[in-house]
Amino acid sequence: MAGRLGKVIRRCCLTRALVTGAAGFIGSHVARHLRDGGVDVVALDDLSGGYLDNVPEGIQFVEDSVNDYGSLQALFRDYRFDYVFHLAAYAAEGLSHFIRIHNYSTNLMGSMNLINLSVLFDVKCFVFTSSIAVYGVGQLPMTEDLTPVPEDPYGISKYAVELDLAAAYRQFGLNYIVFRPHNVYGEHQNIWDKYRNVIGIFMNQIMTGKPLTIFGDGEQTRAFSYVDDVAPAIAKSIRRPEAYTETFNIGGDRAYTVNELATLVSEAMGKPVSTIHLPARKEVKHAVASHIKVKACLDLPDPVPLRIGISRMAEWAQRVGGRPTKVFSNIEIPSGLPSGW
Repeated sequence: MAGRLGKVIRRCCLTRALVTGAAGFIGSHVARHLRDGGVDVVALDDLSGGYLDNVPEGIQFVEDSVNDYGSLQALFRDYRFDYVFHLAAYAAEGLSHFIRIHNYSTNLMGSMNLINLSVLFDVKCFVFTSSIAVYGVGQLPMTEDLTPVPEDPYGISKYAVELDLAAAYRQFGLNYIVFRPHNVYGEHQNIWDKYRNVIGIFMNQIMTGKPLTIFGDGEQTRAFSYVDDVAPAIAKSIRRPEAYTETFNIGGDRAYTVNELATLVSEAMGKPVSTIHLPARKEVKHAVASHIKVKACLDLPDPVPLRIGISRMAEWAQRVGGRPTKVFSNIEIPSGLPSGW
């Protein structure tokens, strides 16, 4: 089978899960919670946006891509997964307008490979992390019964996977659970990627002695979600049959402006606020989601306040230190690319 193996510690247990994107951000935390719950986890990641030191101990790691169907087929044949947790994606929502082919080949076609194999190998449930990007503009608060109208290729690709999962269930009986997380932050986030993850971008800018860059007036609002408010529920969802074939928003309830966020990050990093305002991007101005449905179905931990979560992330970021910023080298449509990208 293609792919490099690392951190191989196998345990004998009844339940086995594949976690894609497990060297990345949310995927590494979901893998950890599954492991701690007694699940035998195989972690898959191509390390294009993740890091090997994010992979939890006690988990077998395979370096490979969700776009390599042959390698995936061998992996499913060898391990006979009970569950698939699909978190691998290139989640640069704003950049997706300018990298349409890469967006769809990675986020959509890679997902189709996994869905096909999950059907062929009788996976019990396919857990997919979508995004509130599927909702688009003006649908506030975002509730699961709304008809998604995504505004960008990233949201379109996520919604297409949701639709395909529903079709696979109707045709083949493949159970699935869809989560739509939003603005998740915390340890293991890729803070060296300048195209996504505003909290991580701010922290990296502070550590490299640069001012914080804010698009537009900074009054756009988001509800930020600490990763351990989200990852445990995703990991445990397979134990709740009533969650099967359902879609859930999951994340923080309180919205903050980007300007407020800049102040909180600067305080956590122990640096005074220094900002530069860049021209506004074409993006959703306000994004607030309802979490009534997920709270009624799944056991959620008490949410971590934003100030505390940012402090935890700041401590981790300062401990890990700087890494080279990954610049996306294959911009397909350079016209209109936002300043700084």
